[in-house]
Amino acid sequence: MNKRDRKRFEKKLLEERQRLASSLGKLESSVLKRTQRESSGDLSAYSIHAADLGTDAGEREKDLQVASAEGRRLQEIDEALLRLDDDDFGICEECGQQIEHRRLEVVPHARLCLKCQEKAERLSRS
Repeated sequence: MNKRDRKRFEKKLLEERQRLASSLGKLESSVLKRTQRESSGDLSAYSIHAADLGTDAGEREKDLQVASAEGRRLQEIDEALLRLDDDDFGICEECGQQIEHRRLEVVPHARLCLKCQEKAERLSRS
């Protein structure tokens, strides 16, 4: 991989990292740090209806799943940035072949070439 490509992928990874970090920060401040009562908007001393609690709990669960997925992607991006520093970026961790630039354009944090990724996904479904 030439120097220009490395810089382009580094920029792409850093932009995605910034976007995810910002999104996680917003999610944390708006949802994850709030209590059930604050989330519902009911600050009175009266209890909240059970159906409302269930809906709020479901929404909170979805938010936690989004935060978890974004946290994993953030970790994958950090690992890709380390691979860039170690000159291992763009090399498939399974077969050792170069990952196609087209794949890296779409998934810049990819660790596997398309063939090995497909194989891993087939095995995980079995």
